[in-house]
Amino acid sequence: MARHCTGFRWSARFGPRRKRCADRRARGGRGRGGAVSVRIGNCSGFYGDRYSAMREMLEGGDLDYLTGDYLAELTMLILGRDRMKDPSRGYAKTFLRQAEDCLGLALDRGVKIVTNAGGVNPAGLSDALREVADRLGLSARIAHVEGDDLIARAAELGLDRQGDPATPPLTANAYLGAWGIVECLNAGADVVVTGRVTDASVIVGPAAAHFGWARDEFDKLAGAVVAGHVIECGTQATGGNYSWFTEIPDLTRPGFPIAEIDADGSSVITKHAGTGGAVTVDTVTAQLLYEITGGRYAGPDVTARMDSIRVSDDGPDRVRISGVTGEAPPPQYKVSLNALAGFRNEATFVLTGLDIEAKAELVRQQMDSWLGRKPRELEWTLARTDHPDADTEEAASALLRCTVRDTDPDVVGRAFSSAAVELALASYPGFTLTAPPSNGQPYAVFTPGYVDADQVPHVAVLPDGTRVDIAVSPQTRALEDVPEPTLPEPTAPAPSTPSETVTVPLGTIAAARSGDKGGNANVGVWVRTDEQWRWLVDALTVDEVKRMLPEAKELDVVRHVLPNLRAVNFVIEGILGRGVASQARFDPQAKGLGEWLRSRHIEIPADLVPLSAEEGHV
Repeated sequence: MARHCTGFRWSARFGPRRKRCADRRARGGRGRGGAVSVRIGNCSGFYGDRYSAMREMLEGGDLDYLTGDYLAELTMLILGRDRMKDPSRGYAKTFLRQAEDCLGLALDRGVKIVTNAGGVNPAGLSDALREVADRLGLSARIAHVEGDDLIARAAELGLDRQGDPATPPLTANAYLGAWGIVECLNAGADVVVTGRVTDASVIVGPAAAHFGWARDEFDKLAGAVVAGHVIECGTQATGGNYSWFTEIPDLTRPGFPIAEIDADGSSVITKHAGTGGAVTVDTVTAQLLYEITGGRYAGPDVTARMDSIRVSDDGPDRVRISGVTGEAPPPQYKVSLNALAGFRNEATFVLTGLDIEAKAELVRQQMDSWLGRKPRELEWTLARTDHPDADTEEAASALLRCTVRDTDPDVVGRAFSSAAVELALASYPGFTLTAPPSNGQPYAVFTPGYVDADQVPHVAVLPDGTRVDIAVSPQTRALEDVPEPTLPEPTAPAPSTPSETVTVPLGTIAAARSGDKGGNANVGVWVRTDEQWRWLVDALTVDEVKRMLPEAKELDVVRHVLPNLRAVNFVIEGILGRGVASQARFDPQAKGLGEWLRSRHIEIPADLVPLSAEEGHV
């Protein structure tokens, strides 16, 4: 049954909650379908996000639900290792501490909490929450969702063959959807804990429960997925990691985002009044382009058509998302597979002053000679951070990094570290290291796996302990590439006017957002005007991106065009090696890749470049 503000609960909380519902009606907070829009705030974008955010969101204004996303590919590995050490762990411990501080406040305000902080042990976190509630004298109805953990069946399902057979998975978790959350909320849960659900599911579940959506109302579900995708990374929707950050008056402490979702699946993204940061069409666009591929964004409940999204200004710190269409989900679930692959170590040599290249070559030759057994992988990276005639020693120095990996900890530990240190008095002039090499640390690799949806259990464990099996979607549709859209004619000069261009950084007119998906990285680039868009879609081709980003020159790069957002999205395959945990490059999660692309120079028609081009933004 859908929950509306006309309902109440017999408790001391009835009075304040009834007043808040009346306040929201007075603000005109009804969706276009006639039902009150549901107001869902988020207080975490990763395991380690701002600890005080839960209290800030609960005290900052009206909410129906508060969600928290604590999981990422790397986090599943961290929590899997926690569980190896202590079977009762494997969940986000910071959430438990936040709940100890704020659970009573959430209950008093009638705000329900939905979180994936259960990690690889949602039942364990649920039990720990009950202990906290009992200790605090709180009557909290706690439920959880399980079934995503497939590690015990990895061989049976062939998941151990979808990665490297030599490195069996340590964790294997299917990405579940929102309907277990819906079942828990409909049973009256105050807190719903999940394991590995899709990031947006913690937002889709409350919306679907609030409005009583059906499993096949794909447009509505897709709208909620898109809203969830915007707010699940926390302050990235309110100005964090935003290319044009200098336009935001106060980024000292950006507020966390809120999605006001209507009955038709459309939404408004906003934040609590008086908090820092900003919600603008561009901050929302940035997050829409984060960690996606092309026009289809697949999940276990619906495939959202990202090429259908329309974003518009709805007032100060309010951005409307509308027009989202959805399709039936694919017949398989994605599975997050993490495996311990061996041990890694690195040494960074500081090269100062003249003859940088010769000094780097000497170190390479010496390490090659001094190492006994060679590591399985040995990589050298020279960062020319040095400046000629520098006024500080640091500005006169370059960094030469040597990274090694092997299955034998001694090869990358004692043997490698000793060789690097023993060069101290026998190598290039001015020899120094940024820090002594360590004994080597374990590293892991991520592999996406896929299993048929009907092979994955999805179970809602209700507050009274009842277990409810959640069926898979009644409809599925195999994923297909979106046909190339009709592209606008490129910007061209008048017939008798010579083309005038200027060579400036791409970021002079374009913003970007980048991130990681396993071993791949995506870089979304967008502009603000139709004229700039006509130039961008014609000029920023795959070949041009490979020119601008030499690290991608030998890799497969796929371009996806999103006209409604005036955006092109590039997926650079394999640039992150075997995922963030393998630490394959300087920026292992590709967070700065988009800003590197923006800094690269390209010819742009002069009339598209603002007079303040030297500032790097419009």
